[in-house]
Amino acid sequence: MAKISAAEVGKLRKTTGAGMMDCKNALVEAEGDFDKAIEILRKKGQKVAAKRADRDSSEGVVVADINEANTRGILLSLNCETDFVSKNDTYVALANKIAAVAQNCNSKEEVLTSKFDDTMTVEEKLIEQTGVIGEKIEIGNFEAFEAPFVGGYVHGNKIGALTGLSTGSDHAEEVAKSVSMQVASMGATTLSYKDFDAEFVQSETESRIAAIQKDNIERGRLGKTLLNIPLFISKSQLTDEALATAKATYEADLKAEGKPEAIWDRILPGKIERFVADNTSLDKEQALLDQDYIMDDKQTVEKFVASKGAVVVGFKRVSIA
Repeated sequence: MAKISAAEVGKLRKTTGAGMMDCKNALVEAEGDFDKAIEILRKKGQKVAAKRADRDSSEGVVVADINEANTRGILLSLNCETDFVSKNDTYVALANKIAAVAQNCNSKEEVLTSKFDDTMTVEEKLIEQTGVIGEKIEIGNFEAFEAPFVGGYVHGNKIGALTGLSTGSDHAEEVAKSVSMQVASMGATTLSYKDFDAEFVQSETESRIAAIQKDNIERGRLGKTLLNIPLFISKSQLTDEALATAKATYEADLKAEGKPEAIWDRILPGKIERFVADNTSLDKEQALLDQDYIMDDKQTVEKFVASKGAVVVGFKRVSIA
């Protein structure tokens, strides 16, 4: 049997990340052959990966990588089975290394077939580390994004977002990070209400109104204040005719209340603004630019961005879910 030195074990451990005893046993089995020992550890990883293929990998970390020119960024989640593993510094470092490798990739499949180092692909590295860690490890989500300026934000290694701006202005880094925080926090699904499909908006309107009506039946039974039932849920539905009808209704109310017509112009703008706010719930939830800005809810994201002389052209979001 070949004599295995502590230095050889340490070298193999540094290369593979495997435990000291696993490295020693692999070297003993390989009779001191370093490359053969690596192969032994890889095969062990394949066996473990096969056994754990059906396991749920709902924990992990989200990492981002943005190129030096700030024109391209990627987000990916490296999923595992337990939160304990995801908090390990070595695991986070592995995720960041894969993200750097993935900088020029456009799909998860490309990432997996890319070279992790001179000896293996990313996919092979994940199999190896499955054997080392003893948990299923996989790339869960992957997003690549390009724009004239790209900035991002990762919250607690669990949610990441990238924001693209039309130009790299003086405030580009600040705006991109702030908007990415908004995306991470509020989970927008589209850039603007203008992107919504008309059929989707109509279906959502009917669904939400039905839900409120049902809720109001129970609230009425319990003697609670009934919820307001909106006519609309998106600016895409607020046509000139709809706004004119709302204005006419408010004018009729003011007249019935005996308010002097001379002061209507001071009252109506606020009522119309409230009408819009009450009838755009879908936009507030899902359209990034139409959401209230989390740092100042007196303005929308669009107004905040415009105040900095910037224009948002797109965004991406990845989370551990």
